[in-house]
Amino acid sequence: MGDRYLKFGIFLAPFHHQGENPTAALQRDLELLQHLDALGWDEAWIGEHHSAGMEIIAAPEIFIAAAAERTKHIRLGTGVVSLPYHHPLIVADRMNFLDHLTRGRAMFGVGPGALVSDAVMLGIRPDDQRRRMDEALEVILPLLRGETVTARSDWFEIAGGRLQLPPYTRPHITMGVACAISPSGPRCAGKHGLPMLSLAATSPAGFGALTGHWDICHEVGASQGYDMQRQDWRLLGMFHIAETRKKAKADVRFGIGAFLEYFDEAATFPVIPADGPRDLDDRIEWMIESGIAVIGDPDDAIKQIERLWQGSGGFGTMMTWAVNWADWVQTKRSYELVARYVFPHFQNSVEPRWTSYRWVCENHARFIAAGQHAVAGARQVYEAEREARAKGAKPGARRKGKSRRAAE
Repeated sequence: MGDRYLKFGIFLAPFHHQGENPTAALQRDLELLQHLDALGWDEAWIGEHHSAGMEIIAAPEIFIAAAAERTKHIRLGTGVVSLPYHHPLIVADRMNFLDHLTRGRAMFGVGPGALVSDAVMLGIRPDDQRRRMDEALEVILPLLRGETVTARSDWFEIAGGRLQLPPYTRPHITMGVACAISPSGPRCAGKHGLPMLSLAATSPAGFGALTGHWDICHEVGASQGYDMQRQDWRLLGMFHIAETRKKAKADVRFGIGAFLEYFDEAATFPVIPADGPRDLDDRIEWMIESGIAVIGDPDDAIKQIERLWQGSGGFGTMMTWAVNWADWVQTKRSYELVARYVFPHFQNSVEPRWTSYRWVCENHARFIAAGQHAVAGARQVYEAEREARAKGAKPGARRKGKSRRAAE
């Protein structure tokens, strides 16, 4: 990849405890994106979920439209639109529209749907979700390119479908495919020439699959004529950062128990295996030691990202789950610490400053001497001018004629 430069983003599912005010929680999510925008974070991906009461954004496109009006720079993606739940023409039309509204800041992440309960409510067999996603992409991509599409499946029909608007971003809105552990995600990404969003990169199984996923994506993409680029690949992990490891562990006790309970009892897969520890402190330690999460200081975050870099062979964007393990103040502080101390390590933003500082230090004596010489020279010039003025003026003498004030 040449010179390494990583971008940073978040994956906002979101995770809000069922007992809190949902309206206030959603407003806090919008405020979080404003905070990240001010700190220089690059991206935020917003989830789509319809059940279980914790991941409460049902329409990421609407949320992105609201967030885009409150932010200036951060790019905003659907993380992800569950394609089997929607008619593909409507999805393509809405995302193309959003691309215009955000002036190219919108991104289009796609997936089969993470919660089986969502699919069941919609009468969709879980076994059909990945097939439906692939079928949807077969028509969404040509629609986004401005083509006219006629297609029929057992769950949708398009008769001469086309979009009213041209794409704002050429050739179409930035896209990504959700990948976890199975090969279906990287295969789909390669087939359609789309970047991967590796959502389980820090889980033991997900970490072990990283190189294999890239190989699948690259090989399938090459067979379809696509040149897949590592800088387009996004890896996702769990982070809470504080000034010290001790403080980070204390911070996450606020909400990590509810988060783990949700994955134990409601979500499709647990974060901690069923035979893993049950005591909360032991669970926190297990998450740290297994590498699935960073709960520590900025140096711990840097070590984790370096581990992911080595384990994957290189990627372009480091994403963090918006996990809400800490209270609101410490959550914002965590993102601030990452921006202040982790970004620079992977973006070469402080080395030029250190180079300049070292050069000044190494030549400090020379610069001091030069400065003193300049000051002495200025003093001599002043003294000479003062002496000249004293010689050219008689004590008590007055100018003839009117004063300037009188003349005016």
